[in-house]
Amino acid sequence: MKANRLTLLTTIGLALSQAGCVTSRIEEARHTATGIGKSERVVILAQRQNVDYQTEDGFVTCLGTELSNGSNGLQMHPEREFMDQLFPWFEPAHAPTHSESLRTLLERPGVADRLAQTGVRYLIWIDGTTQIVDGGGNLSCTVGAGGAGCFGFQWWENDSSYEAAVWDLQTVEHVGTISADAVGTSYLPAVIVPIPIIARTKNAACNGLARQIREFLVADPSD
Repeated sequence: MKANRLTLLTTIGLALSQAGCVTSRIEEARHTATGIGKSERVVILAQRQNVDYQTEDGFVTCLGTELSNGSNGLQMHPEREFMDQLFPWFEPAHAPTHSESLRTLLERPGVADRLAQTGVRYLIWIDGTTQIVDGGGNLSCTVGAGGAGCFGFQWWENDSSYEAAVWDLQTVEHVGTISADAVGTSYLPAVIVPIPIIARTKNAACNGLARQIREFLVADPSD
């Protein structure tokens, strides 16, 4: 029994030493040059056509906050406000997902004028989610006359994978795609009191994707 307890405590110690470790990867595919004026805005819309999973509202909020922060922050247009202003064309059931359908939509009477009133130059479709891809361990809790306590160890691996498709509404072109993937392992060791050690993969993916999108829109590689 002592040997098992010692092994568990050693495992917990190793987990604590590796806490917060997240591996991130950012990839970019640019189709054409970009640039954005000071008065032009960006809107982020989450892809919600997939019935199996949907991009979390919290991720969209995080991305918008990161893009607007700082001295060189972008002007963001609220997602819900944009959808209301162009109702029903950007609702999930009707939203265009390729250049021809977007071009056809903008040719409808009144759509281009309503879009111009929003000041939005770039539309960013976000697709992806955070999932638990692996895990294991065992944790048990008991309540007795001497009090309550937990003993054991659990772990799980999160994969936060998101893709941003960037559209220029002025030229009606898909100008590029940026993807972010962050993987990390979270731990829950317990010797009487559980101590969660969370790998914040979603935050890492949000920060990395926001940084790359900002560079993508502001910097023109042809300069």
